[in-house]
Amino acid sequence: MLEDQSKVTLAVLAREAGVSPATISKVINGRPDVSAQTRSKVLAVLDRTGYRSRQQQRRELAGTPTVDVVVGALDSAYTAEVLNGLLDCAADSGVEVLLSATGARRGSSLTPEQRAQRIVDHGRYGMVVVTSAFRDAPLDAFHRRGIPVVVIDPLDKPSDQVVSIGSTDWAGAKEATTHLLELGHRRIAFLGGPDAVECNQARLHGYLAALRAHDVPAQDKYVLSGMFRSDDGARRLGELLQLDPRPTAIFASSDAIALGVMAEALRQQIRIPEDLSVVGFDGIRQAEESVPALTTVAQPLREIGRAALRTILRQAKGEVPDSSRVELATRLVVRESTAPPGAGA
Repeated sequence: MLEDQSKVTLAVLAREAGVSPATISKVINGRPDVSAQTRSKVLAVLDRTGYRSRQQQRRELAGTPTVDVVVGALDSAYTAEVLNGLLDCAADSGVEVLLSATGARRGSSLTPEQRAQRIVDHGRYGMVVVTSAFRDAPLDAFHRRGIPVVVIDPLDKPSDQVVSIGSTDWAGAKEATTHLLELGHRRIAFLGGPDAVECNQARLHGYLAALRAHDVPAQDKYVLSGMFRSDDGARRLGELLQLDPRPTAIFASSDAIALGVMAEALRQQIRIPEDLSVVGFDGIRQAEESVPALTTVAQPLREIGRAALRTILRQAKGEVPDSSRVELATRLVVRESTAPPGAGA
């Protein structure tokens, strides 16, 4: 590392890397027109020489550490719990959080390039994404500028350059389905979220693994996909009620879906758990407060939020994450919405 930072000019860096000063400038400023191999070589030289980018210098001058947090919607109990954990950690760490929503009804006036450049210009530490709206292509604008990004429950598995945080979805779903099987249920429906969402796929595979382990054939008619919303759960219960035979139990891929099922069951005069057992996934507060109280796979939502912020702060200090994927353990919370199948099942 060069001790005299004033001597670390673009020309010095260019000689070290064997490229032109213009190429050094492109890499420093996150320009896309540089090959991955050249970018990697330049970044290694920047690290070896101890060069401090404008972003690092602005962080030092900015005073209070600041992190951008982007959410898809603010009306989700899941998001609220994650944000509460993140904000708790921010308060303990003396970090300021700037929150923005990018839901379909709100949209965003900033392109990924503009958002990334704004983070650089203001010396912010990085960005946490609590939504499935960001894919790898938009996140490339952040990679090129060296901005730490953490994505919580991404739509697709992101590249290794992005740390994603979630929970043990497969294991949690397998445990939930096993609980229903051990109660004696054999006709168990799965009400999932969007097919493409990675966490939903893991929960579906956990459900199927539990059925296989108990030699219970999976039936396509009992597997329905949709959205992680209560109105979707209500609608899909209506579809299941048209089947012959009906399922005696439902494993829902989110608490919101499960609560929608329970509300519709009440309207249909279907007793829970006497006529239908229901298990959710998430562990939001409303699951505990529902009547009957919902059996659910509880995610450590607040700890997920805390872990996301801690990861950003470590990366901003130059630490390399141990893994690009962090999974926190789930636990099954058995309450009043599950019981052995009724006599007529």
